[in-house]
Amino acid sequence: MPERCAWCGNDPLYVAYHDTEWGVPSHDDRHLFEMLVLEGAQAGLSWLTILKKREHYRRAFDGFDAERVARYGAEEVARLLADPGIVRNRRKVEAAIANACATLAAHERFGSLDAFLWRFVDGVPRDGRRRMAADVPAETTESRAMSAELKRLGFRFVGPTVCYAFMQAVGMVDDHVESCFRHAGIRL
Repeated sequence: MPERCAWCGNDPLYVAYHDTEWGVPSHDDRHLFEMLVLEGAQAGLSWLTILKKREHYRRAFDGFDAERVARYGAEEVARLLADPGIVRNRRKVEAAIANACATLAAHERFGSLDAFLWRFVDGVPRDGRRRMAADVPAETTESRAMSAELKRLGFRFVGPTVCYAFMQAVGMVDDHVESCFRHAGIRL
């Protein structure tokens, strides 16, 4: 058994996410939008809860196509609020739609969501060099700056802690503890 970050435990879904996705640099705008929506949906809940709903989220939100989601109106909001496969919180559903609109604004202003977001780490993933889980911060200077800029563009549910979790998830920072087999495997 390879040594992993303790947070992923033994749940097969969590282990697969840890082993194949978490901390891997992503530059795909659709994936970045998806992770912003999912990290916002996770606020106040466990990440495992969101992972279990992820495939349903993809179907409910048209594959995280920001252009389609940005056009959602009252009918789609009502459909989503009635959908037991996602977190049925009006503020989070409406935030996902607002975030789609803000994603399109980022495309216009910066060329892509990728170009906008990765500038907070100067385009280069950071190695957190964490010896143990207790060394991992809840937020950083970069996540606070990202949060402020996202909010200026109209994004919601993007506080500094959500932004840091997002940065970890999409590989802007490698916070696999040094003893984790993925830390060396993602060497950036």
